[in-house]
Amino acid sequence: MLIKKIGIIVGGGPSPGTNGVISAVAIEAIKVGCTPIGFHDGFEWLAQRYTDEQHELTIDEVSRIHLDGGVVLGTSRTDIAHDEQSLANTVAALKKLGIEALVCIGGDDMVRSAVAIERATKGSIKVVQVPKSIDNDLWMPLPVVTLGYETARHVGVEMVKNLMADAKTTGRWYLAVTMGRPTGHLTLGIGKAASATCTIIPEEFSQPTISLSDIVDIVEGAIIKRKALGSNNGVVLLSEALVERFSPEEVAELQDVDRDAQGNIRVTEIDLGRKVKSEVQNRLERRNIKVTVVDKTIGYELRCAPPIPYDAEYGRDLGYSAVNYLLQGGSGAMVTVQGGESLMVPLSAFLDEATGKGRQRLVEIDTESYQVARDYMVRLGARDFADPEFLELLAKNANLSVADFQQQFIHLAK
Repeated sequence: MLIKKIGIIVGGGPSPGTNGVISAVAIEAIKVGCTPIGFHDGFEWLAQRYTDEQHELTIDEVSRIHLDGGVVLGTSRTDIAHDEQSLANTVAALKKLGIEALVCIGGDDMVRSAVAIERATKGSIKVVQVPKSIDNDLWMPLPVVTLGYETARHVGVEMVKNLMADAKTTGRWYLAVTMGRPTGHLTLGIGKAASATCTIIPEEFSQPTISLSDIVDIVEGAIIKRKALGSNNGVVLLSEALVERFSPEEVAELQDVDRDAQGNIRVTEIDLGRKVKSEVQNRLERRNIKVTVVDKTIGYELRCAPPIPYDAEYGRDLGYSAVNYLLQGGSGAMVTVQGGESLMVPLSAFLDEATGKGRQRLVEIDTESYQVARDYMVRLGARDFADPEFLELLAKNANLSVADFQQQFIHLAK
């Protein structure tokens, strides 16, 4: 099928490997005589019907960008699916520019925009999406990961390794809040690979609302247990997504916090690390236990890092497959790579029709993979309360009676 112009658009947060997709799409398009058009800053300008924020990509421009961090075209979180005028403006701008096919690079927020364009144009603009997200939270056929996750995890692991060395050297504790919402994939992936002392993600809580005290109990328990085992240091990873499960009544900032274009809480504005650190230190100090706790955020450093070889290769595979699929007349699909082969999955499988949003996948805490992660953490559990001698040692290191220790922490045994 002859396509004269293919558009490339990036939505959501930056993610390593995105430039590889842009490069591959442009190169494959040019090879068959098709013009690749790169749109600047996601849907931001198209939603206002602007047609001048784009340019024709050349092989010289894109031939080596697959190894670069960042996104050469820029990106935005502009959502055109929730507003009829924005969608109409986008479609009109695309048609004015003669765009016949569109490669959308993004995660669960991009899904609804991609579907909206295909439905609004009744297929006259063919649409394919590439799954990009450092959060790995877009629903995908297991065990397929989203583009950028492995690089973000790798960079995060290196940072946590350094924190662990510093903690051991200086005899302190670090509370590191890790980017990734609304799931705990990235936090758990970093914590498991780096063997952080303890990693806390929202999926481990069965109740819909999480309280600050729930998190503080786990952190305090980990510090006490490490102390009982003879160590005075450690690193705890907290998923920033925990904040989204807090009640507005408990954390007043949630009532007025800014939200992004999709209405999601800007969780970085809630200082989770500082809140947990303050409460943990206050509790321990009241019992004359001196511990130095430092809070640290692991976030934006992960998004624009140069891709590791996995994501550099993965991005090119996805871009190559996207163009070939469009040239074969395909549309309305997500590009996946499974077993070394490209497999197209209908975009409808990624859309929750009830909410109109992209489907998300949570960390499956019933899997052996998660159980391995938990078993290698230092945190209070059922076995600690079943051993009378160790229970007494824990209470002693907490400066509490056994009865008081049990009363405060027994819920962690469940």
